[in-house]
Amino acid sequence: MNYEEIMTQLILHGGNARGAAYEALDEAEDYNFEKAEKLLEEANDEFLKGHKYQTDLIQSQDDNTVPSFFMIHAQDHVMTAQAELQLIKRMVEQLKNTQRLEKRIEKLEQ
Repeated sequence: MNYEEIMTQLILHGGNARGAAYEALDEAEDYNFEKAEKLLEEANDEFLKGHKYQTDLIQSQDDNTVPSFFMIHAQDHVMTAQAELQLIKRMVEQLKNTQRLEKRIEKLEQ
């Protein structure tokens, strides 16, 4: 796989990971946690695919390699996906806690 193809894979899988993570957050906001967990797994799988290409890229570099804007852009997609995925996982857990508290309050009010 050539340099441009690797960069494209980084962008593709980073974007797919972010998209699935945000879909998971949307589901969690509606308290559809089973669907949210499946989407988080999908997001994680996409991130891992991107990370594999990132590792391949790093291993293929030599001392003469000059980073390009395209490389930096592609790396940014993967790293942003990782950060957002971790944050969204925490947000989903907070939404689970919110739902539990809402149920407790509802019982107390009855």
